[in-house]
Amino acid sequence: MPYTWTAPSPDSPARLHLWAHHSLAPRGFAWVIGGTAALIALPLVAVLSTPVFWGLLPFLALAIAALWWALRRSWTDRTITEDLVLAADLVTLTRHGPRGRHQSWQANPHWVRLTRHETGGPVPHYLTLSGGPREVELGAFLTPEERLTLESDLRQRLRALR
Repeated sequence: MPYTWTAPSPDSPARLHLWAHHSLAPRGFAWVIGGTAALIALPLVAVLSTPVFWGLLPFLALAIAALWWALRRSWTDRTITEDLVLAADLVTLTRHGPRGRHQSWQANPHWVRLTRHETGGPVPHYLTLSGGPREVELGAFLTPEERLTLESDLRQRLRALR
């Protein structure tokens, strides 16, 4: 599960920490770039030491550079984390997005409502929290099954908080 709960203690509230999946590890990244470079270089052997080689080389190098850039961009965009703090007097959700963006939401726990949208959201089983001036999404980067499990856990904890 890409989330963990920190159990409440007398001096600290319950905390939920969510993070996005990272399906491509650094070693896998190197294998993808290396494998692509090898497969692209294979046809170049046939035109080695001809003017065609020099005509094709910049485009093939550009293709590898574009793949490298796209995978790196995807990797940095997946650095999303969400922290939900369930205190007796305040529920706080802080979202740490890619490239240093931070968003925060707070509400009174008595008025917080967790809603699952079966359809109509950007993802299946879309979870939102409401209870303040706006409605915020929760765990949109999780799989549908993980959002259902999270919904069950969070409903129990919100019920216990009231």
